[in-house]
Amino acid sequence: MKFGATLLASMVTAAALAGAHAEPTLLWETEGLATPESALPVPAEGFAYVSNVAGAPLEKDGNGFISKVSLADGKITEREWAKGLNAPKGMALSGGKLYVSDIDKLVEVDPKSGKIIASHDAPGSVFLNDVAADGKGHVYVSDSSTSTIWRLADGKLEKWAEGENLNYPNGLYVEGDKLIVAAWGAPGTSGQSPKAANLLQVSLADKKVSNLGDGTPVGNLDGIEPDGDDYLVSDWVAGKVYRIGKSGKAELLLDLGQGTADIGYDPASKTMLVPLMKDNKLRAYKMQ
Repeated sequence: MKFGATLLASMVTAAALAGAHAEPTLLWETEGLATPESALPVPAEGFAYVSNVAGAPLEKDGNGFISKVSLADGKITEREWAKGLNAPKGMALSGGKLYVSDIDKLVEVDPKSGKIIASHDAPGSVFLNDVAADGKGHVYVSDSSTSTIWRLADGKLEKWAEGENLNYPNGLYVEGDKLIVAAWGAPGTSGQSPKAANLLQVSLADKKVSNLGDGTPVGNLDGIEPDGDDYLVSDWVAGKVYRIGKSGKAELLLDLGQGTADIGYDPASKTMLVPLMKDNKLRAYKMQ
Protein backbone atom coordinates (compact mmCIF):
# COMPACT_ATOMS: atom_id res chain seq x y z
CA MET A 1 0.00 0.00 0.00
CA LYS A 2 2.86 2.36 0.79
CA PHE A 3 4.43 1.73 -2.63
CA GLY A 4 1.08 2.31 -4.34
CA ALA A 5 0.51 5.61 -2.56
CA THR A 6 4.02 6.77 -3.42
CA LEU A 7 3.55 5.82 -7.08
CA LEU A 8 0.21 7.64 -7.24
CA ALA A 9 1.72 10.75 -5.67
CA SER A 10 4.53 10.66 -8.21
CA MET A 11 2.07 10.37 -11.09
CA VAL A 12 0.03 13.31 -9.81
CA THR A 13 3.18 15.39 -9.38
CA ALA A 14 4.38 14.50 -12.88
CA ALA A 15 1.00 15.44 -14.40
CA ALA A 16 1.03 18.76 -12.56
CA LEU A 17 4.54 19.53 -13.73
CA ALA A 18 3.57 18.67 -17.29
CA GLY A 19 0.65 21.07 -17.07
CA ALA A 20 -1.84 18.33 -17.96
CA HIS A 21 -5.55 19.00 -17.53
CA ALA A 22 -8.35 16.48 -17.06
CA GLU A 23 -10.62 15.90 -20.03
CA PRO A 24 -13.67 18.18 -20.04
CA THR A 25 -16.90 16.58 -18.83
CA LEU A 26 -19.94 16.57 -21.13
CA LEU A 27 -22.86 18.37 -19.46
CA TRP A 28 -25.48 18.24 -22.21
CA GLU A 29 -25.99 17.98 -25.95
CA THR A 30 -28.58 19.83 -28.01
CA GLU A 31 -29.91 18.62 -31.35
CA GLY A 32 -32.21 20.37 -33.79
CA LEU A 33 -29.95 23.23 -34.85
CA ALA A 34 -29.08 24.02 -38.48
CA THR A 35 -25.35 24.15 -39.24
CA PRO A 36 -24.50 25.94 -35.97
CA GLU A 37 -21.29 27.96 -36.31
CA SER A 38 -20.83 30.10 -33.20
CA ALA A 39 -21.98 30.10 -29.57
CA LEU A 40 -21.99 33.19 -27.36
CA PRO A 41 -23.00 32.62 -23.73
CA VAL A 42 -24.83 35.34 -21.80
CA PRO A 43 -24.53 33.94 -18.24
CA ALA A 44 -26.36 36.82 -16.57
CA GLU A 45 -29.49 35.91 -18.51
CA GLY A 46 -28.99 32.13 -18.47
CA PHE A 47 -28.81 31.52 -22.21
CA ALA A 48 -26.46 31.47 -25.19
CA TYR A 49 -26.87 32.88 -28.67
CA VAL A 50 -26.14 30.30 -31.37
CA SER A 51 -25.69 31.33 -35.00
CA ASN A 52 -27.15 28.94 -37.57
CA VAL A 53 -25.82 29.06 -41.14
CA ALA A 54 -28.73 26.84 -42.20
CA GLY A 55 -27.20 26.05 -45.58
CA ALA A 56 -23.96 26.78 -47.40
CA PRO A 57 -21.50 29.14 -45.64
CA LEU A 58 -21.32 31.52 -48.61
CA GLU A 59 -24.87 31.31 -49.93
CA LYS A 60 -27.06 34.42 -49.67
CA ASP A 61 -30.28 32.49 -49.24
CA GLY A 62 -31.90 34.33 -46.34
CA ASN A 63 -32.13 31.08 -44.36
CA GLY A 64 -29.72 31.98 -41.59
CA PHE A 65 -30.91 32.67 -38.04
CA ILE A 66 -29.83 32.94 -34.43
CA SER A 67 -31.16 30.70 -31.68
CA LYS A 68 -31.36 31.07 -27.94
CA VAL A 69 -30.31 28.01 -25.94
CA SER A 70 -30.60 27.54 -22.16
CA LEU A 71 -27.23 27.28 -20.42
CA ALA A 72 -28.77 25.13 -17.69
CA ASP A 73 -29.89 22.18 -19.79
CA GLY A 74 -29.32 22.96 -23.47
CA LYS A 75 -33.00 23.37 -24.28
CA ILE A 76 -33.68 25.52 -27.34
CA THR A 77 -35.89 28.26 -25.96
CA GLU A 78 -36.22 30.23 -29.22
CA ARG A 79 -35.00 28.44 -32.34
CA GLU A 80 -35.36 31.35 -34.76
CA TRP A 81 -35.00 34.26 -32.36
CA ALA A 82 -33.36 36.48 -35.02
CA LYS A 83 -34.17 35.83 -38.69
CA GLY A 84 -33.47 37.37 -42.09
CA LEU A 85 -29.76 36.54 -42.16
CA ASN A 86 -27.87 34.61 -44.81
CA ALA A 87 -25.03 32.63 -43.23
CA PRO A 88 -24.37 34.14 -39.77
CA LYS A 89 -21.17 33.15 -38.03
CA GLY A 90 -19.24 35.02 -35.31
CA MET A 91 -20.99 37.20 -32.72
CA ALA A 92 -20.10 39.78 -30.09
CA LEU A 93 -22.04 42.00 -27.69
CA SER A 94 -20.98 45.63 -27.47
CA GLY A 95 -22.72 48.88 -26.58
CA GLY A 96 -26.09 47.23 -26.10
CA LYS A 97 -26.04 45.57 -29.53
CA LEU A 98 -25.37 42.09 -30.84
CA TYR A 99 -22.96 42.18 -33.78
CA VAL A 100 -23.04 39.27 -36.24
CA SER A 101 -20.89 38.55 -39.28
CA ASP A 102 -22.88 37.60 -42.37
CA ILE A 103 -20.69 36.74 -45.41
CA ASP A 104 -19.84 40.29 -46.52
CA LYS A 105 -21.71 42.37 -43.93
CA LEU A 106 -21.52 43.10 -40.24
CA VAL A 107 -25.06 43.10 -38.92
CA GLU A 108 -26.41 44.77 -35.77
CA VAL A 109 -29.19 42.98 -33.93
CA ASP A 110 -31.29 44.34 -31.06
CA PRO A 111 -30.62 41.97 -28.12
CA LYS A 112 -34.09 42.60 -26.75
CA SER A 113 -36.20 41.98 -29.83
CA GLY A 114 -33.98 40.00 -32.19
CA LYS A 115 -34.67 42.54 -34.93
CA ILE A 116 -31.97 43.60 -37.37
CA ILE A 117 -31.39 47.31 -36.76
CA ALA A 118 -28.40 48.03 -39.03
CA SER A 119 -26.12 46.42 -41.60
CA HIS A 120 -22.60 47.49 -42.57
CA ASP A 121 -21.15 46.45 -45.93
CA ALA A 122 -17.55 45.25 -46.18
CA PRO A 123 -16.80 45.80 -49.90
CA GLY A 124 -14.49 43.16 -51.36
CA SER A 125 -14.84 40.82 -48.40
CA VAL A 126 -15.54 37.16 -49.08
CA PHE A 127 -15.90 35.23 -45.81
CA LEU A 128 -16.48 37.42 -42.77
CA ASN A 129 -16.03 35.14 -39.81
CA ASP A 130 -15.41 35.89 -36.14
CA VAL A 131 -16.33 39.09 -34.29
CA ALA A 132 -14.79 40.72 -31.20
CA ALA A 133 -15.11 44.08 -29.45
CA ASP A 134 -12.70 46.21 -27.44
CA GLY A 135 -13.29 48.44 -24.44
CA LYS A 136 -13.69 51.52 -26.63
CA GLY A 137 -16.67 50.10 -28.50
CA HIS A 138 -14.74 49.21 -31.65
CA VAL A 139 -15.87 45.98 -33.28
CA TYR A 140 -13.46 43.76 -35.21
CA VAL A 141 -14.40 41.12 -37.76
CA SER A 142 -12.10 38.72 -39.60
CA ASP A 143 -12.26 37.84 -43.30
CA SER A 144 -10.68 34.40 -43.45
CA SER A 145 -10.60 34.27 -47.24
CA THR A 146 -8.76 37.54 -47.90
CA SER A 147 -6.53 37.59 -44.78
CA THR A 148 -8.10 40.82 -43.58
CA ILE A 149 -9.45 42.23 -40.34
CA TRP A 150 -12.13 44.92 -40.52
CA ARG A 151 -13.05 47.38 -37.78
CA LEU A 152 -16.29 49.20 -37.08
CA ALA A 153 -15.58 52.56 -35.48
CA ASP A 154 -17.92 55.53 -35.18
CA GLY A 155 -20.51 53.73 -37.27
CA LYS A 156 -18.13 53.10 -40.19
CA LEU A 157 -16.78 49.67 -41.20
CA GLU A 158 -13.32 49.82 -42.76
CA LYS A 159 -10.34 47.56 -43.42
CA TRP A 160 -8.16 47.73 -40.34
CA ALA A 161 -5.33 45.29 -41.13
CA GLU A 162 -4.56 42.99 -44.03
CA GLY A 163 -1.78 40.83 -45.39
CA GLU A 164 -0.49 37.28 -45.39
CA ASN A 165 1.27 37.90 -42.07
CA LEU A 166 -2.22 37.57 -40.53
CA ASN A 167 -2.25 34.03 -41.96
CA TYR A 168 -5.93 34.16 -42.92
CA PRO A 169 -7.47 35.03 -39.54
CA ASN A 170 -10.48 33.31 -38.09
CA GLY A 171 -11.05 33.57 -34.32
CA LEU A 172 -10.63 36.94 -32.59
CA TYR A 173 -10.30 37.97 -28.95
CA VAL A 174 -9.36 41.38 -27.57
CA GLU A 175 -6.95 41.16 -24.65
CA GLY A 176 -5.80 44.47 -23.24
CA ASP A 177 -3.92 46.35 -25.95
CA LYS A 178 -3.74 43.36 -28.29
CA LEU A 179 -6.02 41.44 -30.61
CA ILE A 180 -5.39 37.71 -30.26
CA VAL A 181 -5.98 35.89 -33.54
CA ALA A 182 -6.65 32.20 -34.14
CA ALA A 183 -5.38 31.82 -37.70
CA TRP A 184 -6.79 29.38 -40.24
CA GLY A 185 -3.80 29.23 -42.56
CA ALA A 186 -3.36 29.88 -46.25
CA PRO A 187 -5.65 28.30 -48.88
CA GLY A 188 -4.63 24.74 -49.65
CA THR A 189 -3.16 24.07 -46.22
CA SER A 190 -6.27 22.60 -44.60
CA GLY A 191 -5.51 19.31 -42.94
CA GLN A 192 -1.92 19.34 -44.16
CA SER A 193 1.17 18.29 -42.27
CA PRO A 194 2.92 20.26 -40.92
CA LYS A 195 -0.13 21.99 -39.54
CA ALA A 196 -1.29 25.26 -41.00
CA ALA A 197 -1.44 27.96 -38.36
CA ASN A 198 -1.00 29.14 -34.79
CA LEU A 199 -2.08 31.98 -32.51
CA LEU A 200 -1.02 35.52 -33.40
CA GLN A 201 -1.17 38.82 -31.57
CA VAL A 202 -1.82 42.17 -33.22
CA SER A 203 -1.08 45.45 -31.47
CA LEU A 204 -4.17 47.65 -31.36
CA ALA A 205 -1.93 50.71 -31.37
CA ASP A 206 0.26 50.08 -34.43
CA LYS A 207 -1.17 46.83 -35.92
CA LYS A 208 2.14 45.03 -35.56
CA VAL A 209 1.68 41.27 -35.99
CA SER A 210 3.70 38.69 -34.08
CA ASN A 211 3.43 35.07 -33.00
CA LEU A 212 1.97 34.29 -29.60
CA GLY A 213 4.74 32.25 -28.05
CA ASP A 214 7.10 30.24 -30.22
CA GLY A 215 4.82 30.14 -33.26
CA THR A 216 4.56 26.36 -33.43
CA PRO A 217 1.73 25.56 -35.89
CA VAL A 218 -1.33 23.84 -34.41
CA GLY A 219 -3.92 23.52 -37.17
CA ASN A 220 -6.76 25.27 -38.99
CA LEU A 221 -7.90 27.29 -36.01
CA ASP A 222 -11.43 28.56 -35.51
CA GLY A 223 -12.81 29.76 -32.18
CA ILE A 224 -10.76 31.22 -29.33
CA GLU A 225 -11.73 31.93 -25.73
CA PRO A 226 -9.56 32.90 -22.74
CA ASP A 227 -9.34 30.62 -19.71
CA GLY A 228 -7.07 32.12 -17.10
CA ASP A 229 -3.63 32.55 -18.61
CA ASP A 230 -4.42 30.09 -21.42
CA TYR A 231 -6.70 30.01 -24.44
CA LEU A 232 -9.28 27.44 -25.46
CA VAL A 233 -9.05 27.04 -29.23
CA SER A 234 -10.93 24.88 -31.73
CA ASP A 235 -9.60 23.37 -34.97
CA TRP A 236 -12.45 23.06 -37.46
CA VAL A 237 -10.74 20.71 -39.90
CA ALA A 238 -9.24 18.29 -37.38
CA GLY A 239 -12.29 18.56 -35.14
CA LYS A 240 -10.26 19.17 -32.02
CA VAL A 241 -10.23 21.54 -29.06
CA TYR A 242 -6.92 22.62 -27.55
CA ARG A 243 -5.67 24.53 -24.56
CA ILE A 244 -2.87 26.80 -25.80
CA GLY A 245 -0.56 28.59 -23.38
CA LYS A 246 1.26 31.88 -23.76
CA SER A 247 4.27 29.87 -24.88
CA GLY A 248 2.31 28.62 -27.87
CA LYS A 249 2.31 25.04 -26.60
CA ALA A 250 -0.94 23.22 -27.36
CA GLU A 251 -2.57 20.55 -25.21
CA LEU A 252 -5.31 18.43 -26.79
CA LEU A 253 -8.54 18.48 -24.75
CA LEU A 254 -11.19 17.03 -27.08
CA ASP A 255 -11.32 15.18 -30.40
CA LEU A 256 -14.88 15.58 -31.71
CA GLY A 257 -14.73 15.27 -35.49
CA GLN A 258 -14.60 17.74 -38.36
CA GLY A 259 -16.85 20.77 -38.03
CA THR A 260 -15.91 21.72 -34.46
CA ALA A 261 -16.58 25.42 -34.82
CA ASP A 262 -16.53 28.74 -32.93
CA ILE A 263 -16.59 27.85 -29.24
CA GLY A 264 -18.04 29.95 -26.44
CA TYR A 265 -16.95 30.01 -22.81
CA ASP A 266 -18.26 31.16 -19.43
CA PRO A 267 -15.23 31.35 -17.11
CA ALA A 268 -17.34 31.77 -13.97
CA SER A 269 -19.00 28.36 -14.34
CA LYS A 270 -16.13 26.95 -16.45
CA THR A 271 -18.62 25.92 -19.12
CA MET A 272 -17.45 25.63 -22.71
CA LEU A 273 -19.97 25.55 -25.58
CA VAL A 274 -18.95 23.69 -28.74
CA PRO A 275 -20.99 23.98 -31.96
CA LEU A 276 -20.74 20.89 -34.16
CA MET A 277 -21.59 22.26 -37.61
CA LYS A 278 -21.76 18.99 -39.49
CA ASP A 279 -23.86 17.27 -36.82
CA ASN A 280 -26.30 20.16 -36.22
CA LYS A 281 -25.56 19.97 -32.51
CA LEU A 282 -24.34 22.09 -29.63
CA ARG A 283 -22.46 20.55 -26.70
CA ALA A 284 -21.64 21.97 -23.29
CA TYR A 285 -18.57 20.81 -21.38
CA LYS A 286 -17.41 21.45 -17.83
CA MET A 287 -13.76 22.40 -17.86
CA GLN A 288 -11.55 20.88 -15.16
